[in-house]
Amino acid sequence: MLNIKEEVEICLLRKGLSMRQTAKLLRERGCDVPLGSGLSTQFRNKRVKFQTVSEILDFLGYELIIKEKDNH
Repeated sequence: MLNIKEEVEICLLRKGLSMRQTAKLLRERGCDVPLGSGLSTQFRNKRVKFQTVSEILDFLGYELIIKEKDNH
């Protein structure tokens, strides 16, 4: 199972964007995300806000889905 940082990085790679570029573009749209390497630091330290992840994924054209586990 990948962690959220790896999942977001895969989405960024598919769109040809870096974390820094994405943060800049989101801030230009009025989103409250950290500047520069601050966003990467939040992901690395596992301190990123759920809202930030949702905004990034929405910007990239993805959605976060939470579903119940299959208990076998």
